[in-house]
Amino acid sequence: MTQRPRTMRLACMFSSVLLFGAAGLLLFISLQDPTELTSQQAPGIKFSRPRQPHHDIPPGGSKDGDLEVPTGRVSRDLSSRAPRGFTLPVPDQPQLLLQRGTRLRLRQRRRRLLIKKMPAVATSPANSSDTPFIQLGPRTLDGRWISLLRSQQERKRVMQEACAKYRASSNRRAVTPRHVSRIFVEDRHRVLYCEVPKAGCSNWKRVLMVLAGLASSTADIQHNTVHYGSALKRLDTFDRQGILHRLSTYTKMLFVREPFERLVSAFRDKFEHPNSYYHPVFGKAIVARYRANASREALRTGSGVRFPEFVQYLLDVHRPVGMDIHWDHVSRLCSPCLIDYDFVGKFESMEDDANFFLSLIHAPRNLTFPRFKDRHSQEARTTARIAHQYFAQLSALQRQRTYDFYYMDYLMFNYSKPFADLY
Repeated sequence: MTQRPRTMRLACMFSSVLLFGAAGLLLFISLQDPTELTSQQAPGIKFSRPRQPHHDIPPGGSKDGDLEVPTGRVSRDLSSRAPRGFTLPVPDQPQLLLQRGTRLRLRQRRRRLLIKKMPAVATSPANSSDTPFIQLGPRTLDGRWISLLRSQQERKRVMQEACAKYRASSNRRAVTPRHVSRIFVEDRHRVLYCEVPKAGCSNWKRVLMVLAGLASSTADIQHNTVHYGSALKRLDTFDRQGILHRLSTYTKMLFVREPFERLVSAFRDKFEHPNSYYHPVFGKAIVARYRANASREALRTGSGVRFPEFVQYLLDVHRPVGMDIHWDHVSRLCSPCLIDYDFVGKFESMEDDANFFLSLIHAPRNLTFPRFKDRHSQEARTTARIAHQYFAQLSALQRQRTYDFYYMDYLMFNYSKPFADLY
């Protein structure tokens, strides 16, 4: 009689273990990602892989050959604003919905993992867009279009990585009118342009005026109208709501230039030609501080500033006069670590970049970026060779300190060291 109750107890215990095991299996299945179960059960169906963070995707596209364009403000424009003559195929609606649903689930799961692992410096500017990637078939685009797209991807990637590494606190700061004081607004085509002096800014403002309907041709707009007129609005003239609305909905762009060349260009323009502002304001102070035995004429007029004296002023932490926008850092003028620019052009590839951008915003067909030189048109433009001639007047230490002064611009916009002895 004692053995039968013992056998019944063992049977009950065994049944309980089986029930708990079955319940655990059901719980595991219910928690499993359905897309992973589907890919395991149906190996013939190909599902998209979870997206990697933007900086992990190589410029030019994914491994399967499709060109993947990140959809900040630029990439959204690329999908709807194809260049003239191009048509982008639209996938079948059921297939598109399936892909979007699959990508959304994968992206949500991936985001949960990234939130746990992502360092604080990897946060994005407050005015950036968090929209999914767009895939464009390679046969849709010709080689030149693909090259320009890849160039934009790479420039934004480099800029964002530099900001994440060196300017982590910028992402947590609020945008103030001071941060947008150099940004010009063109409302008809919803464009924001950050002015970088000596990087084609005069001609870009001419283009904006034509886009706004204020002139019929860039050739008709005089220098004084560009720089001293009030035809173009600055972003800081709007109230806070107007500023934030435009930052989040307009296409934001800036154009940059190799820092040493930009510096030499500014020096040649402001100090090697008569100038009623820079000579008395900057020239007199520079000559008085950095030239031994300066003549009375030089002290009176401030003309004849030499390039080494100008660099001494630039590097002096107690400089006698303040900084000027013509040689200030781009990272200070345009706050690229705080404002998520959609398009980053370069002076060195101005014609291609500018006309590519005009195609993206659906500018009038007859509008192209002007080639003429705004001032001192008979004088050669500042090139790398001319910049080297000016910097050859400096000591190795002065060149190094000047490079250090512009280090963030070199890093952020991926410019090479201009001299081999720089470290």
